[in-house]
Amino acid sequence: MSQPHTELVFSTEDQAWIRREKIVVPKFWQGHAVPPLVGDVVRFGGRQFVIEARLWEHVDGQPLLRLFVGNARAESDTSLGSL
Repeated sequence: MSQPHTELVFSTEDQAWIRREKIVVPKFWQGHAVPPLVGDVVRFGGRQFVIEARLWEHVDGQPLLRLFVGNARAESDTSLGSL
């Protein structure tokens, strides 16, 4: 079975931020055998996004995993635990 293509799905506001700031979204899971899970967090452009839902589809005969992410949080929102 071929590796699924993974696609991040952002809110309208976050899409606008990504375009406005000319952010390049990394291909986080390219080459990894383990697909991301709900609750995983990705960070880029100084913001972090929590994966809230996963949708598996078959497009043109290939598996596709769409990851719906929550609204961006600034890096300063990150919990640093106990210092």
